[in-house]
Amino acid sequence: MSNRIKGFDVVLEKDVHEDFAATLMDAIRHMRGVLKVRPVEADSADWMNREQVRCEMSEKLWNALNEKKP
Repeated sequence: MSNRIKGFDVVLEKDVHEDFAATLMDAIRHMRGVLKVRPVEADSADWMNREQVRCEMSEKLWNALNEKKP
């Protein structure tokens, strides 16, 4: 028995302006089998999460570059 797929989550590589998002949503709506497309607005929690990830990645990269080899 195979699994059935009921939908997809799509994540954009960066936040886009509402006008461009409307164009993307229209394009997705025109795909066969698409029932609904709903935008998700960015908020301050998104910004905080991104900054924390950026800081963690920066720290890991810095530590890797400064790692002393025997």
